[in-house]
Amino acid sequence: MHFARTDEQNELASTVRSLLTKRCDSAAVRSAMAPDLGYDPDLWAALVEQIGVAALPIPEEFDGVGATLVETAIVLEELGYALAPTPLLASALGAADELLGDQKPDVLGSIAAGEVRPFSLGEVVLEPQIRIASMDQTLRLGRGDGGALSPEISAIAAALISAIQVGVMQRGLDMTVAYSKERVQFGRQIGSFQALKHRMADMLVLVHAGRSASWAASYAAAAYVSAPSEGTRDNLLREAAVARRWCNESGEKIASEVIQLHGGIAITWEHDAHLVFKSLHALAHLLP
Repeated sequence: MHFARTDEQNELASTVRSLLTKRCDSAAVRSAMAPDLGYDPDLWAALVEQIGVAALPIPEEFDGVGATLVETAIVLEELGYALAPTPLLASALGAADELLGDQKPDVLGSIAAGEVRPFSLGEVVLEPQIRIASMDQTLRLGRGDGGALSPEISAIAAALISAIQVGVMQRGLDMTVAYSKERVQFGRQIGSFQALKHRMADMLVLVHAGRSASWAASYAAAAYVSAPSEGTRDNLLREAAVARRWCNESGEKIASEVIQLHGGIAITWEHDAHLVFKSLHALAHLLP
């Protein structure tokens, strides 16, 4: 099956990217990580009110946009690239869970309006009332009750998490390539060394393959939520497993390469390389 974004989906990605470029630079990300809230409420309000990100997968009859989880995944990839802390992952999973369950109008309406609700992933809770310290400060996490997720919700979560991972991996690749053009060693830009070119080319392959797997999982998740059946369920479980395995392993490799190819500057607080490293490691361990 061939996957490609529509013009409308490309426009959505571009709009989100433009907003994040203006309002979510490195300083803004660090500022958002610091408070107990764990994200910038003004940025979240802009994403909800100007773009409607929380309402994307919710049908119009519940005050939603009437799009799908594919569009949500597109936004999550852009948020991952910006390393932006937002409640969108919890919001999208809450919406999917409600659409597959009771479909309460008040719940779906509040999610569409941007209300932040906790969502349990078993031992971990996204957007909890009480926050615990986590390696990745762009994620707001709490302790869960350890209850098992349904296979379907776990698969949807894997699909959406993979979209964030792809965004973070792309950010790591881009910053590494840019740094290799600036850093001079032995009188030459380090990006001119063939061995480093090969390593960055390998990173590119991992990102592109991860994006393909993530897109397939996102389409499968959207198809299952819109029309649950044995066939769409089996496809979701299969595609999500592929995306989860590939993006977890690729994310770990890219996180390592980002740190190694940046050298000592990568472990300083001032540089964003360590944020990429922490994000990719944390995302790989969100699901049980």
